[in-house]
Amino acid sequence: MLMPSEVIIALLSLCGTFLGTFSGIRLMSYRIEQLEKRVNEYNNTKLRMYETEKKQAIDENRLAVCERRLDTLEHDKECEH
Repeated sequence: MLMPSEVIIALLSLCGTFLGTFSGIRLMSYRIEQLEKRVNEYNNTKLRMYETEKKQAIDENRLAVCERRLDTLEHDKECEH
């Protein structure tokens, strides 16, 4: 029993459609996974920068305190002379 050529063409088209669809789904899944990795890297960088800025503010405050203490010591020393 031979199939008409239209049926064969339709079956081949169906197979091609399935292959194309599943390939597209795999590609989209891969690209979404890559984007999620980049977003996670960005969020980690953002968090590290926040921590660095917080530490920098603390260090700047400590430096200002040290400078005030040094100025006070120098001023007291000048007053003694």
